[in-house]
Amino acid sequence: MRIHGWGEPPRLEELPEPAPQPGRSLVRMAATTVSHLDRSIAAGSFLRHPPLPYVPGVEASGTVLQSERFDVGTRVWLRGAGLGTAEDGTWRETISAPDAALGLLPEAISMPLGAAFFSPCTAAWVALFEVGALQAGERVLVSGASGAVGGVAVQLARGAGAQVGIVGEDDGDDERPFDLLIDAVGGPPHAGLLARLVPGGRAVLVGYTAGRSVALDLAELMQRDLRLLPLNMLRREAAARAAVPELLARLVDGRLELALRTFPLSQAAEALAWIAERGHRGRAVLLP
Repeated sequence: MRIHGWGEPPRLEELPEPAPQPGRSLVRMAATTVSHLDRSIAAGSFLRHPPLPYVPGVEASGTVLQSERFDVGTRVWLRGAGLGTAEDGTWRETISAPDAALGLLPEAISMPLGAAFFSPCTAAWVALFEVGALQAGERVLVSGASGAVGGVAVQLARGAGAQVGIVGEDDGDDERPFDLLIDAVGGPPHAGLLARLVPGGRAVLVGYTAGRSVALDLAELMQRDLRLLPLNMLRREAAARAAVPELLARLVDGRLELALRTFPLSQAAEALAWIAERGHRGRAVLLP
């Protein structure tokens, strides 16, 4: 599956099998994801992108075919190290990936979940605990809770002993302000959400599916001493990878859940359209 021009749909193509290279592993793909990052790169609007034509996809799971680091047959997840952002990605049956992009996938985790967990689970974790500095007993407001990152953030915050409010749900008579905002939607609604924070509150901006621009009252922002904290996961990959063992353990024992919808690899364009729909739940996963 390749994209030949910015803004064009992906094309299903026959590609030659990748050859073994030092420092890289060959992986037979079992599942791969479709994300908003894939959409931004394919549209030509992301700061980093591979040269055209390129194979999209920044995440996957599969089994090792050849590697200097892993035994043949090892179950792995793939993410990072330039996959889909600086070089060809994961939307293909056999993937050549830098060894640093691979991690061990427990037998108890299905291949679709293994492909899908990294981005939303690590983004929610880093947003809450690394960037947002969440403390037990604080009040957390989450926007975009129907999406993957927002849904995981709700679960993690509650698991950490926080009181959680969800944008769009009835808060009842409790109108107390919140200490921390996790905004997975962005756009014009962001300004209104800031008004629901305590003075000195923190707002972590995780996504911008509702728009890339927002008008802010700088005087109010300064007088209330609010902290705006954009999340850049490319710069925080080390923190994300450090959180993976704990996140996988929670997925195995059921403390954490992630909704998935699967598509055949040939329906990548349909999957890209589905994740752009308002109110869609969970992650899109392509299966070969």
